[in-house]
Amino acid sequence: MKMVRILVQVPLPLKARLDALRVQGTTASGLIRNLLSQHFNQPHVGRKGAHR
Repeated sequence: MKMVRILVQVPLPLKARLDALRVQGTTASGLIRNLLSQHFNQPHVGRKGAHR
């Protein structure tokens, strides 16, 4: 699958928490990819304004 880059700005305290995950072997990119996959693969039933 072809990958593309996106740029996301986050507050410094959140970035510090993302950086702390690296000692556990999780990168910020990996976490964000995983969260996005979970979000888009779960059913959106009952969510106000949710689109499929």
